[in-house]
Amino acid sequence: MPDPAEQLQRIYLAGFQLETFERFPKAIGVVRENVIALLEATPEGLRMIGTPGWRMGEAVGVLIQMGSRQVFQHKSEVVEATPERLEAVRRVREELEGLLAENR
Repeated sequence: MPDPAEQLQRIYLAGFQLETFERFPKAIGVVRENVIALLEATPEGLRMIGTPGWRMGEAVGVLIQMGSRQVFQHKSEVVEATPERLEAVRRVREELEGLLAENR
């Protein structure tokens, strides 16, 4: 069973910032390239909560379809989901999945 502290250390050493958020007291945020993923501790180690999103101030913008375009949205704030931002989210998600899968 993976040790969450060891997993966090591995994530930190891979270049992610670790943050806490008042709105998510049981989760830890990992941030890189303006992408935020929320992690929670489980008996099987850390796991991602939902899908990583785009950092919008102190919040996570989730990817949604708005008409014919994709955007990241948090409440009334909207940021275009450009190809570069979508690629950053994909890269971060894949790397985190790999880091979380180590030692399982």
